[in-house]
Amino acid sequence: MIKFAVNTIAITRDLPKTTENQIISRQLIRSASSIGANYAEANNAASKIDFRNKIFIAKKETAETRYWLKLLPRVNSGLDAEDLMDECSQFLFILQKIISSLKNGQ
Repeated sequence: MIKFAVNTIAITRDLPKTTENQIISRQLIRSASSIGANYAEANNAASKIDFRNKIFIAKKETAETRYWLKLLPRVNSGLDAEDLMDECSQFLFILQKIISSLKNGQ
């Protein structure tokens, strides 16, 4: 997840310095880096409830990141964010599987 965050930061570095790109970049970097941070917190949770809450937050941040990754190429023609989108979708799938297993284990 760190590599994903680093790659997300990298894609924003060469963007034109427009107001909208600055806003999108800030939001994208914030949400993309939060996925791994919340996952790390979940793995060090003090309880099952704490673990579940952090996994839910990681999933929400992943969904938000996917939104910003969809938006970014639409305001920057020629930008290719497909690899990041694919990786983000894989994170969503994994996190949803974890959430489903938590629900089944109750």
